[in-house]
Amino acid sequence: MFENFLLRALIGGLGVALVAGPFGSFVVWRRLAYFGDTLAHSALLGIAFGFLLHINLTLGIIVICQTLAILLFFSQQQKHLAGDTLLGIFAHGALSLGLVALAFMDDIRIDLTAYLFGDILSISNSELAWIFGGGAVALFALFKLWEPLLLITIHEDLARVEGVPVDRVNWLFLGLMALLVAVMMKVVGMLLVTALLIIPAATARRFSGSPEIMALLASLLGGLAVCLGLYSSFRWDTPSGPSIVVAACLLFVVSTLLPKGNPFQKSR
Repeated sequence: MFENFLLRALIGGLGVALVAGPFGSFVVWRRLAYFGDTLAHSALLGIAFGFLLHINLTLGIIVICQTLAILLFFSQQQKHLAGDTLLGIFAHGALSLGLVALAFMDDIRIDLTAYLFGDILSISNSELAWIFGGGAVALFALFKLWEPLLLITIHEDLARVEGVPVDRVNWLFLGLMALLVAVMMKVVGMLLVTALLIIPAATARRFSGSPEIMALLASLLGGLAVCLGLYSSFRWDTPSGPSIVVAACLLFVVSTLLPKGNPFQKSR
């Protein structure tokens, strides 16, 4: 029994790390860390939505995250408020609304700690299917968007001149980010999702000479953080989600002590 749940945790964590690497690279390049936080905060509203409609909670999170991503996209088209201000409003509004909605459900008792910080050791086979099914869809779509999204990241105005449908590509990327955040929730929880996205990518950036190498290296470093975090959780009985993030942070600190490679930011 022990081996089964530990194996599921490892497989689920590695699946998330594989997908988070390429997406995290774009999050770092495009400075979208706060957007990831906003989606993660909205996940609690997705949980309340799932309970209300008696549907799979992961599906509820996906629906709410996708809805929020669409609202953010259209809200950012107006120029009355700065982007970070809008993200702050949506993030805290969605989180608070989720908490209020759950407070009205007297017949439902949930462990908020598991949703806040993740509960990777309790991953089920159906949740593995969500992780790998959703992750495969997200990676395939990102592969199709890679070139135009990279051109937009480097120079948005040039991308428009080249005929890239900038608004549509940005919209699709935000939607894919929403899907990814939803499937990552079980592993590290809503408060640590952004950490698993940005820390391995930030570590990889120091040694990467191209976007593709950085995305691959970020996935490998994320997988290593998952392995180290799970080992420390088992060895010292620490929370698994935070242990994974701590391992990722330690890898980042170690990377700063090593000689630089040919970082992507210099090639840009």
